[in-house]
Order: sequence, then structure tokens, then C-alpha cells
Amino acid sequence: MLLIKHARVIDPVTNTDAVMDILIDQGMIVETGNGIERDCEVIDASGLTAAPGLMDAHVHFRDPGQTWKEDIITGSEAAKKGGFTTVVCMANTVPPVDNEETLHDILDRAKTTGIRLLQTVNVTKGMKGKELVDMEALARAGAAGFTDDGIPIMDEKILLEALVKAKELDLPVSLHEEDPLFIEQPGVNKGKVSEQLNYGGAWNTAEDIMTARDGVLALHTGASVCIQHISSANAVELVRTFKKLGADIHAEATPHHFTLTEEAVLKYGTRARMNPPVRTEHDRQMIIEGIKDGTIDMIVTDHAPHSKEEKDRPLAQAPSGITGLETSLGLGIRSLVEPGHITLMKLMELMSKNPAEFYRLRPNSISPGYPADIVLFGEHELWTVDHYVSKSENSPFTGWELPGRVHYTICAGRIVYQAE
Repeated sequence: MLLIKHARVIDPVTNTDAVMDILIDQGMIVETGNGIERDCEVIDASGLTAAPGLMDAHVHFRDPGQTWKEDIITGSEAAKKGGFTTVVCMANTVPPVDNEETLHDILDRAKTTGIRLLQTVNVTKGMKGKELVDMEALARAGAAGFTDDGIPIMDEKILLEALVKAKELDLPVSLHEEDPLFIEQPGVNKGKVSEQLNYGGAWNTAEDIMTARDGVLALHTGASVCIQHISSANAVELVRTFKKLGADIHAEATPHHFTLTEEAVLKYGTRARMNPPVRTEHDRQMIIEGIKDGTIDMIVTDHAPHSKEEKDRPLAQAPSGITGLETSLGLGIRSLVEPGHITLMKLMELMSKNPAEFYRLRPNSISPGYPADIVLFGEHELWTVDHYVSKSENSPFTGWELPGRVHYTICAGRIVYQAE
């Protein structure tokens, strides 16, 4: 039994914002209210915020195949430190998750992590865009959804077949939207910074044209589709339009896309190289507008760990992507809540409730009868990004001072992370 006292509860499921106690027994929340007393372990959460455990719907744990970058255990430890009790792993591993054997292996090993780990599977065999996986068999085996994240699906006939099948299975499809025709060199926005660096860059058209096509396909099929890690102002407007037309279309935004602009590449070099790239201030502001009006449903990290040796290569040879699990909550508060763009309640909706609903889960709530998945953090408490529990440290936010220090992460009633 565990008793949390005097926490400010922010719960987007019940729209609760109140100071209360939370009693946990056998992994479940059994009572909430004021003046609860029990002879058990007590956490004095005075001055802290308690929210449903965060859910990151887009992470790369590099397991199997690239475990020098990250693995299921270290990735989960990074998630715990960031306040996440549920993560959704992408399927571009080595080998890719396009078969039941690999899926079962990951899900079996995930049981030891202390958090809830969902695994997506590929849309196409080998992520080659030519032949569909056995979607029905993989759904039966426990797939959370379908994605070839990292590679766009260029053949619309293949994607159409996948969306029709996904609709039948009632599982979501998440899409990486970058048409290679409009990418001279990846990872950096095509614009003034790429010109200054004499680097080819990636046009926002690469994202816009794919978002437009796949919005039409989502509308046509009725499938549940997510535009991953949206970066372009035009793509945000396209998603907004398709929502108005009635498509079951969703969008993710990452903290780096709503915090940084293309100038970050000049300051941070390869640590700010990512696909799709961070773009202009106008793009950043339009992403924030999309978050504010509900066009963008989810905040995800696209946690993409790489080794120092890889990121130390020249810009054209370094891999794209940054770590994100340990800084996501702080950046959400710093870039969205503190400037007044959204409330803390809305942030929790974007980082907990909405991702759960997209992946067909019952959203966590700090209410009796729900699993005790809880994050306790100091909303205004500053901390410095100077140590990672992830295997990788490829982040432009190293050295930043952020709010939102996580004190405890509790999953299924167990304290799985406690700040030192």
C-alpha cells in the first residue's frame, strides 16, 4: 500500500485540478480525497503535481540490432526518468518487426522493464514498400499498430491496401511523410541555414505532398492515420483541413519541433540534425497553433538515440535524430505552458490521454479503479539537463535549465523512478 499526500492532481480524463491524497493498493488507485490516513509508505507530495503517467507514442529503443545506441532496458529507464509509464516502440529495428517471432521476442523481454511497452509492427515486409506484412496475424500477436517509420511508403496502392486492412482490424497506421524527391540532403531544412552551410537540405514540400496524399487516403478508407513528427506549417494546415472533412487523421509534434528552428543547426551541429528537420520560426509557430486548436493530438519525443561517435561525424554523414524522453516534459512546460499557449491540463492531455486513445487504450486517470500509473513533478522546479540514463546523449538540450523536475514515476503501484 502507498499513500500520496497533498498532491495537486491534474487529470485530463476527469478534468480534475485539485489538491488531494491518493491511496494505492495492489497496483490500483483505491481512494482519492482529503485527509486519507493509512499505516503504509507515504509520499509527501506537497508542492508537487500528480498527473496520469505520461505516454510516449513514438520511441526508438534500437532493440534488436543496434543496442549500442539503446536497448529495451536503458530506454525504459530513460522513460521512467522522464515521467513516462507507457511507451510505443517503432518497428524499424534490425531486423525490422515484420514477423511474429521478432514481435514476440520484444514483448516478452518488455515484461521486465517495469513500465508498459507497446510495440508497433511494419506496414511492409522489410520496410521495402513492396509487399504488405501479414497484418492480421501480427494484430493477433499483439501489435499496437502499423508503421514503416523512418521510411515513407511511396506506393499509394500498397498504402491503400494497408489502410483498408487496418480499418478492418481497428488498429492505427502512423506515417513518416518525407518524399525523397524533395530532399537534396536530409536532416536540415532547405532554406537560409542550408544555404549558409552549403548543404542540400530538405524542402517542406517533402512533407506537404505526402501529408496531402495520405489525408485523402485516410478520408477515403476511414482508417485511423497519424502524421508523424509534423514539422511544416503547410502540413499542419492540411491535417486541419482533413479533420474538418471528417477524416480520422491525427498528428504528432515533438518538443524539438515546437522549441527549435533551423538556426539550431548552426549552434548545435549534428545534435540538431533530424528527420524531418526543424524548420523556420513560422513553421514552429504554426505547430504551436496546431497544438492549441487540437489539430495536433499528441506530443511525442521520437526518441532517437545514437552513439557519440556517430553524431561526431560531419553533418552529411551523421545520423538524424535526438534523444528525447528525459527532456520532453520540461520542454512542454517551458515552450508551451509557461508562455501561455496551453494549460498544464492540456499538456497532460497531449502527453497522456490522447496517445492512449489513439492506440486503443483506456487513458490513465487518477481515480479509484484505475491502475496506479502516476508521475509526480514540480511544475516550476528548475533542473539542469546534465546527465542521461539513456545510453546516448545526442541532444541539443544538454546544459539547458528546464522546469518540471520529475520526482517520482509510479507504474502499476510501484515506484519505478525516484529523483536523487
